[in-house]
Amino acid sequence: MRVFITGATGFIGTSVAKELIAAGHRVLGLARSDAGSKSLAALGAGVHRGSLQDLDSLRKGAASSDAVIHLGFVHDFSKFQQNCEIDKRAIETLGSVLAGSDRPLLVTSGLAGLAAPGQLTVEDNVIPPDFPFPRVSEQTALALVSKGVNASVMRLPQVHDPVKQGLISYLIGMAREKGVSAYVGEGSNRWAAAHVLDVAHLYRLALEKHETGAKYHAVAEEGVALRDIAEAIGKGLKVPVFSLSAEKAHAHFGWLGVFAGSDLAASSAKTRQKLSWNPTGPSLIEDLRRMRYPEVQTTVAS
Repeated sequence: MRVFITGATGFIGTSVAKELIAAGHRVLGLARSDAGSKSLAALGAGVHRGSLQDLDSLRKGAASSDAVIHLGFVHDFSKFQQNCEIDKRAIETLGSVLAGSDRPLLVTSGLAGLAAPGQLTVEDNVIPPDFPFPRVSEQTALALVSKGVNASVMRLPQVHDPVKQGLISYLIGMAREKGVSAYVGEGSNRWAAAHVLDVAHLYRLALEKHETGAKYHAVAEEGVALRDIAEAIGKGLKVPVFSLSAEKAHAHFGWLGVFAGSDLAASSAKTRQKLSWNPTGPSLIEDLRRMRYPEVQTTVAS
């Protein structure tokens, strides 16, 4: 089938495009720049110029395709609320084109805030009415089902390889900047994770075996303790590893503080059974150990 992918030039999107092309699908990738266009062409994908803010470009891309995977998001956390609105309008626009047809719309979402602390998030968990995060990708996608859209949701954990690791990449940058790798309290809170190639394979399975209204979990590891993550980062950067109190976490982590002490563990048992998905990639800690870390800059007093 011909698949339109937003975010096709990104970390996960590039792997999804490769996976689909290798399986015989045709990919049309959304590209904002000449560099993005060249990278898509090098993969053997078609190029569709536009952006998430250009709703007309989204309409045209969806109209010319048999299915849509929405992976794009503007990752500028200084304008997070605004970018969440851009995301919501983009999903609604894609859905308006696909309404009344069987063409699948697979929308990317997350795991945060779906289960009580210490509990595994499962596929049946629904987003609570007091959901604390402004990103509403899942709610927007599933609301389209009643409007005749063949929509489903892919919930992502920390997706990794030896170069990028989701939110953990920001932890690495912060540890490099501050000269210390930190975690909150005992660091026993956990983050679910999956290797990017396993995630790309799951996107293909979810597309080919599409079920309207389904919620899939791209989770290979149910949870990796934040202390273990911080220690791997500390070893890689050769910086001390410290525990911070919850009161000091926000000052240290900034916007990441909301996540640093959160438990984001999740199960993918139903996803594995439904789609026969068996992730085989390296673990998160293995990828952190293999990563080439930038040197920590130190200031020498004169």
